Amino acid sequence: MPHYMIVEARYYEDISDLLLKGAIAALEEKRNTYEVFQVPGALEIPLAVRLGMLRPEGRGTKGRRFDVFIALGCVLRGETTHYDIVSNESARGLSKLALKHEMPIGNGILTCETKEQALERADPQKLNKGGEAARAAMALFELKTVLGVR
Repeated sequence: MPHYMIVEARYYEDISDLLLKGAIAALEEKRNTYEVFQVPGALEIPLAVRLGMLRPEGRGTKGRRFDVFIALGCVLRGETTHYDIVSNESARGLSKLALKHEMPIGNGILTCETKEQALERADPQKLNKGGEAARAAMALFELKTVLGVR
């Protein structure tokens, strides 16, 4: 059974809470184990994931290494180009990690125009993007297993 690392950016706490709720429900439905770690914002997520990859087997808070990663957070468009930088660089960082280290990463970092859009996407009773990120991560882990990639 794979062990998941969930990294959630807490910048928009209400949105993060909903994303996390959806992700956890999807993982628990399949009886997966997980640990949740918090970072301030979306730009910090790729490094947190990388640090989770570096954790030696047999060490950590639950004595297990992480097999799969889920990134959760939200970036809302503001009046400056900061939105573009955070959205692009957090996605690029996760993509580079997944490809370089052949590790499944479900990207649940919302990039929305308004808080209302983000709340609808995050809510497990509506679009449930946290659950989608968890299911994407599970699917990638299953593919990795089927293909015999360690």
